[in-house]
Amino acid sequence: MEERARRIGENEALFRSVNDEVRALDERFGARPDANVMSIVCECGQADCIEHLELRPDEYEAVRAEGACFAIKPGHEEPEAEDVVARHDGYWVVKKHEGEPAKLARQTDPRR
Repeated sequence: MEERARRIGENEALFRSVNDEVRALDERFGARPDANVMSIVCECGQADCIEHLELRPDEYEAVRAEGACFAIKPGHEEPEAEDVVARHDGYWVVKKHEGEPAKLARQTDPRR
């Protein structure tokens, strides 16, 4: 796999792990049991991105259902490694290209 595509995938996997940890802590400690919206960090491949996204918990779970998908800020897609598969207000969903990018995404999925 091209080095840049690998780095993009590793960055996305890191941000996804952070979001899963925050979600788990929220659930464990009941920080926002009735929250209709959750805040996550953008899961794009840009290592210096600090953008936050707001999604409903069910929207986040829908993204997380596929190990090769990530929630990103609109315009943060990396066309050489992924395709935009859904556009929502405030965030887009990208899916890694099949082959090495998708394989890396699925291997680093903390829920698998």
